[in-house]
Amino acid sequence: MLTGTGIQIAADAPLREDVAALLDEHLQDMYATSPPESVHALDHGTLAGDGIVFVTARAADGALLGCGALKELGEGHGELKSMRTTAAARGRGVASAVLEHLTALAERGGYRRLSLETGVEDYFAAARRLYARHGFTECGPFADYTEDPNSVFMTKAL
Repeated sequence: MLTGTGIQIAADAPLREDVAALLDEHLQDMYATSPPESVHALDHGTLAGDGIVFVTARAADGALLGCGALKELGEGHGELKSMRTTAAARGRGVASAVLEHLTALAERGGYRRLSLETGVEDYFAAARRLYARHGFTECGPFADYTEDPNSVFMTKAL
């Protein structure tokens, strides 16, 4: 899919070299910011598994700008995972474009609800604002999550 901003968003492989490096950075930041038991980010292999659609955002020249994933939870419910924008691409609308793309995929796939987990720390404030701007509201734990003082759970009806 080509958005009006010239960002190409398409299915991709989380094990691709540049993507794996971005996901490594994502995991390192998650473990540096949150206690290990509160890190719910998925590793590269899991993101490449069944029931997960993984996409990347790229510039016209192929440069990686960001990524995100949609995980099937069942019963018309999906979860956003591994939303990440490269440092160079922040503030350019990449996260919104990926979020809109994944939401559209969920809607086409018959999902009725989309949920996510993010952190409570200031580091995650921009992410929480992004999700709120796109209609997500806070909710309780979903799927296999449990109450966690380090987590914020958000959801949106589709």
